[in-house]
Amino acid sequence: MPGIVFLHPDLGIGGAERLVIDAALALKDKGHVVSFVTTHHDPSHCFKETSDGTFSVKVVGDWMPRCFCGRFYALFAYLRMIYAAIYLIFFSGLSPDVVFCDLVSACIPILRLNKKVRVLFYCHFPDQLLSKTEGRLKKIYRFPLNWLEEITTGMAHKILVNSSFTAGVFERTFSRISKKIKPSILYPAVDVSKFNPSSNELSKDVLTEIGIPENASLLVSINRYERKKNLLLALDALRALKEIIKDENWSSVHLVMAGGYDVRVGENVEYYQELVDHSKSVDVFEKATFLKSPSDAVKVALLQSACCLLYTPSNEHFGIVPIEAMSAGCPVVAVCSGGPLETVVNEKTGYLCEPSAGSFASAVAKLVSSKELVAKMGANGQEHVKSLFSNRAFADSLEKIVEELLSSSNPKKM
Repeated sequence: MPGIVFLHPDLGIGGAERLVIDAALALKDKGHVVSFVTTHHDPSHCFKETSDGTFSVKVVGDWMPRCFCGRFYALFAYLRMIYAAIYLIFFSGLSPDVVFCDLVSACIPILRLNKKVRVLFYCHFPDQLLSKTEGRLKKIYRFPLNWLEEITTGMAHKILVNSSFTAGVFERTFSRISKKIKPSILYPAVDVSKFNPSSNELSKDVLTEIGIPENASLLVSINRYERKKNLLLALDALRALKEIIKDENWSSVHLVMAGGYDVRVGENVEYYQELVDHSKSVDVFEKATFLKSPSDAVKVALLQSACCLLYTPSNEHFGIVPIEAMSAGCPVVAVCSGGPLETVVNEKTGYLCEPSAGSFASAVAKLVSSKELVAKMGANGQEHVKSLFSNRAFADSLEKIVEELLSSSNPKKM
């Protein structure tokens, strides 16, 4: 069977990492020989499939700096991935038929030097839109990087995006290439078997171990500790909830904020402390638990036991966590923009709200006050995920894309 290498910048814990691992698992199950090349991999801070021997993982270029004086992260990410691509093509001894890369497109011209390799690029979101514009010098710095991102993205043999929303953003952002290139949509998927109801008793034990009050009306927020995730909204919604529900209902409410946390990332460290401090300032500290990089078992336990997931980012390009929540039978309260518009069915599998504490609190109040509503929306969500976002649907779609890529006799020229 054809060999497939996944070239990814940092095999840590996040939505992008979960997607590439799910893609690798899907292709492995289809009989392909799959391995990873990455510029960083910490076995203590990763998804287990990359540390338990499921896949071969080769780390190259981790000696290179991630930034210079706290700046130029994008430039060094580009350089690290170019280095990794040079290693893969010229020194690794691997002979992949397909290279699946994502996040950083600057490596694609190097990959294309091997004429036998087909390059599949997954665009989670244009990198240039994730960078804050901070004055003229930042614009000058970003200009060549943005140009390089667009041109190199267009060199891939096939481009995938994670949603219709991202496809629209891709077209508007990459105007030079969008008239010739139309990306295909491949929705991320979840392993629905992870959320099997038979594991509910185990979930109770897990929650007890991390100190969650028994019989709590549990609210959950799962996202990386990054400011763009707007996690303050969850705390403000918790404070607003106190004003609109009965005291007996409020007494059982508890919020768990579980976020991806990497000590190497200054923003993770700073924002975590900001959230703790904010919970104290709005007088909900006693009602909140903050977890750093929870294990899969803890996340599953939280989602299976929660009244709802609070999903606070605005214009999130997709968002895998709402799908995981629905798969676990957990209703979703999300901002009515971006990916959740395609994944959450308003008033059926959860609520789509304005990004305000009052709007979120009003939706949460309905769920906290009615176990029947939670059960109904939870069941709806599970059926919704099985029909559109299961691993089987994802694997079949990805396998078809790879087979079409391999059978193409006239790949696009550089």
